Amino acid sequence: MSAPRQSLSKAERLKAFLVEEARSAGFDVARVVSPEAIAGKAPAALDAYLKHGRHGTMQWLQETKDRRSDPRTLWPEVGSILMLGMNYGPEHNPLDVLAQKDRAAISVYAQNRDYHDLIKGRLKGIAGRFAARSGGDVKVFVDTAPVMEKPLAEQAGIGWQGKHSNLVSREFGSWLFLGSIFTTEKLPADRPGTDSCGSCRACLDICPTNAFPAPYQLDARRCISYLTIEHKGPIPVEFRPAMGNRIYGCDDCLAVCPWNKFASDAREAKLRARDDLKAPALADLVKLDDAAFRAMFSGSPIKRTGRNRFLRNVLIACGNSADPALIDPCRNCLSDDSAEVRGAAVWALSRLLGHEDFLRLKDNATEEPDDTVRHEWHMAVGKQ
Repeated sequence: MSAPRQSLSKAERLKAFLVEEARSAGFDVARVVSPEAIAGKAPAALDAYLKHGRHGTMQWLQETKDRRSDPRTLWPEVGSILMLGMNYGPEHNPLDVLAQKDRAAISVYAQNRDYHDLIKGRLKGIAGRFAARSGGDVKVFVDTAPVMEKPLAEQAGIGWQGKHSNLVSREFGSWLFLGSIFTTEKLPADRPGTDSCGSCRACLDICPTNAFPAPYQLDARRCISYLTIEHKGPIPVEFRPAMGNRIYGCDDCLAVCPWNKFASDAREAKLRARDDLKAPALADLVKLDDAAFRAMFSGSPIKRTGRNRFLRNVLIACGNSADPALIDPCRNCLSDDSAEVRGAAVWALSRLLGHEDFLRLKDNATEEPDDTVRHEWHMAVGKQ
């Protein structure tokens, strides 16, 4: 006669309830980690990252270092953390658009509405129901909060931080949105993930700008995602040709990960790409004024970059296109109100026009009031 089945403890029942609520809300994976799980390794890695200046102009990483290093500093009462992942694997290979030089490549995660809004609302609903059931306090965080989501997700067993520094999952490859629910309840923790990258270097070797100084290390200052989204002002000239037609983010290191082949059967929770953002024409994007930009990207994460920075990226893609149909739209940008846009237009035209045609535009340089744009003219004329 078999022994009677042990009943679950209160903590186990609460965990089971929380995980079920997460799955019912559309999350593909939800696992628990203790708040002290990342002590040691993750803070040391963050210190080294900041010490080498690899965060670029993302000064908030330095300012929030202590809170990032230990969730208990962010919220001393936290007893457990539920890490959640939502699959957003694309229906198509995001690298295909890179060969269409007259089209723009937008990172998969930004091809629909802002995932922060989508996830945070669901997290609040889950957390509210859990608080009502448990009586404990809760807090929810998504990306913008000073939480080291990827190390916590690794320690929760959702996956591991791959050589490209992003989270990799055996089930969902490199395509997971992450969120977290902090609670004062102490729940049973899951086992940490195991690094399964092996000898693979695909994500490192495909990077157009060599942004990985070593496996598991990223220099944001060389990363196209950072350059097109976070970096303000002119993009360093050395990286512009390598950007190709990538105007918002870069999916190369994610898309090439061989673990992605296991993600194809679990796509219920992903965001479907808007048709107009899968491969928009550069000729259309380069004409956007502020009102048109805001209308097109309402509810999109792209809107946060602002029209001028976005047009800067689009103009660099125009310069890389070798498409003569883009010459006139780029020339129109020479009189734009934004110095950031005018400077990028100078570079684009220096690539699209022949020597004599470009030199005929020199009068624009003498009338230019902005030092950075005059510098663009100086560099461009010098190379003609």
